[in-house]
Amino acid sequence: MKKAQEIYGIRAIMEAIVQDKTIDKIWLLKGQQGSLFKHLEQKIHEKGISFSYVPVERLERFSHQNHQGAVARIAPINFVSLEELIENNPNEKATYLLLDGITDARNLGAILRTAAAVGVSGIVLPQTGSAPVNADTVKTSAGGIFSVPLVKVNHLKDALFLFQAHDIKTVAVSEKAEKTAYEFHFEGPLALIMGSEDKGIQKGLLKMTDTTVKLPMSDQMDSLNVSVACGVVLYEVQRQFHYR
Repeated sequence: MKKAQEIYGIRAIMEAIVQDKTIDKIWLLKGQQGSLFKHLEQKIHEKGISFSYVPVERLERFSHQNHQGAVARIAPINFVSLEELIENNPNEKATYLLLDGITDARNLGAILRTAAAVGVSGIVLPQTGSAPVNADTVKTSAGGIFSVPLVKVNHLKDALFLFQAHDIKTVAVSEKAEKTAYEFHFEGPLALIMGSEDKGIQKGLLKMTDTTVKLPMSDQMDSLNVSVACGVVLYEVQRQFHYR
C-alpha cells in the first residue's frame, strides 16, 4: 500500500487528475475565483471526484505550503476498473457488493473486513457521497482492504447496467422487500446493493435491480447498523453457495 499523500496547489492537482491518480478528496477554498480555479472545478466535476468547499481556516494547517486554495488527498490504495474486475472473476459464485451512501469510514472498514472474510470478489463505490478511504478505513478493515478489490464509478446505475449486461443478478437489500434473505434462493454470480441506515437505497437504483430481499426485524427496531446488516446477508449468501 502506498501512504496517503496530500498535494497542494491548483496546477499540481490538475496534473494529478490528468495522470489519473486515485484522488480520494479535494478541498477547495470557498469563494475562490480565477480562470485556473474554474478550470479545476470543471475537471473535478467531469471526473466525479469527491470535493468540498471549505473556509480559509480549514486550510490554515497547510500555510507552509503554497496551496492556492486547493488541497487534494491521494487514496492510500489503488482502485481497479469495473470492467477489469468482472473479467477477472469468471467464477459462477462470484459475489460483488455495491454500497450506496455509506459515508462513515469505520462502517466502510467493517464492511471490508467482513467482505474479505467471506471472499467477496469486489466492492463498488460511487465517486461522490461515499466514505473516504483513509486511515480509519484501513485500520477498521483489519487488513481486509488489501484483500478485496475496490472500484469507484461516477454513478452506481452505470455499474448496475454493466453487471446486468454480464448476466450478473442484482439484488438490493431493502426493508421494502417481500422475501427475507433466508427465504430467497441466491444464485451466482451476484451483485448485492446495500444502502445507508437513514436513507436506504436510492429509488432509482431500487427500480433497476432484478429483485430485493430484507432482513427480519422486530417491531422495536427500524434498522441495523449497515456493516452488521451487510455481514448477515453476506454470510447467508455464502451459506447458500457453499453449504446447502
